[in-house]
Amino acid sequence: MKQSVIFSVVLALLIFLSPEVKSQIKVDLKGKINQEADRRANQKTEQGIKNVFKKKDKKEKDDGKSADDATEEANDVQTDEQPAAGKESKTASPVLSWSKYDFVPGDIVIFEDNLQNEENGEFPSRWDLVSGNVEIAQLDGEKVIMMRAAQPTIVPYFKDPGEDHLPDVFTVELDLYYPGDGSFSIYLYDRKNQESGSPTGYTDLQVYWGGNELLLGTARSKYPSENLPEKRWMHISIAYTNGKLKAYMDDTRLINIPRLDFDPKGITLYTYHASDDNLFYVKNVRIAKGGVKYYDRVMQDGKIIVNGIRFDVNKSTLKPESMGAINEIYTLLKDNPELKFCVEGHTDSQGDDAFNMKLSQERAESVKNTFIKFGISSDRLTAKGWGESKPISNNASPEDMANNRRVEFVKI
Repeated sequence: MKQSVIFSVVLALLIFLSPEVKSQIKVDLKGKINQEADRRANQKTEQGIKNVFKKKDKKEKDDGKSADDATEEANDVQTDEQPAAGKESKTASPVLSWSKYDFVPGDIVIFEDNLQNEENGEFPSRWDLVSGNVEIAQLDGEKVIMMRAAQPTIVPYFKDPGEDHLPDVFTVELDLYYPGDGSFSIYLYDRKNQESGSPTGYTDLQVYWGGNELLLGTARSKYPSENLPEKRWMHISIAYTNGKLKAYMDDTRLINIPRLDFDPKGITLYTYHASDDNLFYVKNVRIAKGGVKYYDRVMQDGKIIVNGIRFDVNKSTLKPESMGAINEIYTLLKDNPELKFCVEGHTDSQGDDAFNMKLSQERAESVKNTFIKFGISSDRLTAKGWGESKPISNNASPEDMANNRRVEFVKI
């Protein structure tokens, strides 16, 4: 608008001047007007750029980002509310509800090896050798089964090795150290004393190359994390129920087979690509027989005996693999608000009586407080430690001691 007014005034003046002067002034003034218009346009552009960078400078101070980062972000600034050309408008992500960890260990331990009485350098006494080289060692001060060279293969030692050692409902657990290369297998039969019985030949759960994937036949799945260390400890679990098999790595179910094509009768631990420079380690192997659901147990017996709640050695700190059993009890409490429990801790007979009594009380309190954190009212739970004073087995074998190390939920 201002440019139009100025141009009109100048033209009026030109009417009263001579043709030569008019011509010269007209040319000069037109150039000046154009220059003035360019200057004003440039000024507005510069001001706009300054405003953008003022916003960027403020954002940089707020976010701690570099000037280069702010400049890159300014290039993406949209001046209207419409999506940028070629970009789709943002929509809400779907909400996922997924029970990724539902493992609950069996009730009655039928094989347990925590290596407590083993000697360094000896073959593990509760196992039998199929092939390779396997020995007891200490890793970071803890006893482990060291799987060495020539495809080491071992099976649990039973007095009747050819018999079916696994019931219709069972669980298998172990801790495995994966060295960054090779594969580890849990065969679901005794490769020394039994026939596999599988028509397809797929009988082993593999911790596959890379250490972040489980594989059984054509069923396979990766652990849902991209930040796993190359070498690490992991907890492997198997739950078998009348033909249905689930397998877990740490806190996630990776295999879910509705109908297995053979009847598992035993287990074999096998390592491929092991060497003295690439050692696999195993510890805390447990096979347990399954049982009835928790609700049926508490209605029938007035209490639930749980072997699946685990703690660090001589501590009350819960291990991650305890969450399957804890989640089941939590669901039971949530769905049945009339239920109240006394959480009771029990130990085996190893160690000092007074220490075991104190430890069992601390563990019972730890479990109780976990449920309270989950939202269960504190007036529905009490805690009591019994130490080693109430065994349910005679502590004569590792399996007996494993059954005595338990948490009971007694209805009150």
